[in-house]
Amino acid sequence: MAIGGMVVSNVGRNYEGSGLNAFVVVTCLVAAMGGLIFGYDLGISGGVTSMEPFLERFFPSVYRKMNDETIHQNEYCKFDSELLTLFTSSLYLAALAASFVASVITRSFGRKVSMLIGGVVFFIGSILNGAAANIEMLIIGRLLLGIGVGFANQSVPLYLSEMAPAKMRGALNIGFQMAITIGILVANFVNYGTAQIKGGWGWRVSLGLAAVPAVMLTVGAMFLPDTPNSILERGNHEEAKRMLQRVRDAVNVDDEFQDLVDACEASKKIQNPWKNILLPQYRPQLTICILVPFFQQLTGINVIMFYAPVLFKTLGFGDNASLISSAITGVVNVLATIVSIVSVDRFGRRVLFLEGGTQMIISQIAVAVLIALNFGVSGEGVLTKPEADLLLVLICAYVAAFAWSWGPLGWLVPSEICPLEIRSAAQAINVSVNMFFTFIIAQVFLSMLCHMKFGLFFFFAGFVIIMTVFIYFFLPETKNIPIEEMNRVWKAHWFWGKYIPDEAVIGGPTTKSTTTTDHGDDYNKPANNVV
Repeated sequence: MAIGGMVVSNVGRNYEGSGLNAFVVVTCLVAAMGGLIFGYDLGISGGVTSMEPFLERFFPSVYRKMNDETIHQNEYCKFDSELLTLFTSSLYLAALAASFVASVITRSFGRKVSMLIGGVVFFIGSILNGAAANIEMLIIGRLLLGIGVGFANQSVPLYLSEMAPAKMRGALNIGFQMAITIGILVANFVNYGTAQIKGGWGWRVSLGLAAVPAVMLTVGAMFLPDTPNSILERGNHEEAKRMLQRVRDAVNVDDEFQDLVDACEASKKIQNPWKNILLPQYRPQLTICILVPFFQQLTGINVIMFYAPVLFKTLGFGDNASLISSAITGVVNVLATIVSIVSVDRFGRRVLFLEGGTQMIISQIAVAVLIALNFGVSGEGVLTKPEADLLLVLICAYVAAFAWSWGPLGWLVPSEICPLEIRSAAQAINVSVNMFFTFIIAQVFLSMLCHMKFGLFFFFAGFVIIMTVFIYFFLPETKNIPIEEMNRVWKAHWFWGKYIPDEAVIGGPTTKSTTTTDHGDDYNKPANNVV
């Protein structure tokens, strides 16, 4: 036992053939393309809603207010429109609902089927959006995009966590977040290019090109194998063992396969995972799967990601300058995610969470102060060139901190901590909470900016303080722990251990595991090394 939320214990086992091989890398790269559809949409929607031809056609009231030079312009409120925010946020409401259906399909038919469905539905939605003739067609297309995102976000993180060996699970799972950031970056450059198209139809190209990542995911999913866990869950032991041998590039996988069988047998005893996940023994996993995605959205990151062009334009950047600034933050997002891939299995999840949280707090407070000094509460003012450059640097520092902490880890941690019997249900909760609060933030952000003004950034900074404290005390380190042995981590935790019965831990009680490894003493290590 140790101070606060940190415990040092010896847990986890080394399985034969638990290294990385080309087959695992290729399958994980293909599966991670599910993040492209989510990322492309995050990046494209904000850029499109800052294009005047798009606003003039579908949101004329916003267009008129933005160009009316006869009224005093409150910069905070120039884009405030419930219909405009509905265009952005409707996707996330559909993704929320779809995640529950995807949970059943993922458990019953496998992870790759959910990915395939997600790609096909997203493709249809992108075609509708690109050809939209009225607001109704636009919203229906967004809803279909949301269903596609819900299915992909439900299945891809699970697939990656189950295919990856324990020592590389963090890096391979973050491939999903990497694909999201690449999607955002590509969307930023697409928006910049299509904004230059004469004739006012560039927005159609931006929206229609969402079909490209959808095709990539759909085709990729057709050729992907399913995970050994998923095959075993559906009752095919021999096929599951053959797949595990191929994934681990080893003939002798008896130890790991037996752990998978034990987990599967426990899973089959659970008739209703939605009911059982409410049992006390799953309290740690349920809490993390609710609070981590909740906190992830309350960092305020989606304010930057899908409203970046609008935000920069609101703060006085010109049309092209706002799109270029968004592209710069997109590049930072990708580079910082690479930092996470390199470091997550070396330094662990907690270190990235805590450092990233601290950096985000400082950046957001600085952004709020800079905006307050220039625009005050009236919303009237301008940024000088040096001030605009400083604002961009601060936002990039914030984006970088998120991209190597809460961005990838918000998907990684919930997908790796749950036993098989509740894994699909828990991932559905993770996705639905994420999408629900993404929807809320998307729907109310422009109105909040109008009414809270620069205080909005203090609001998000306050939540980052709360979530950083939560991580320090209540999230144990999970790096290098085999996914089916994760209950050892919870059993050894100072707070969560009381919820985990001894029989829920593979191999028995966990006070001191008889199986020590070169990585066992890394988990739950305190940030200050005080034990």
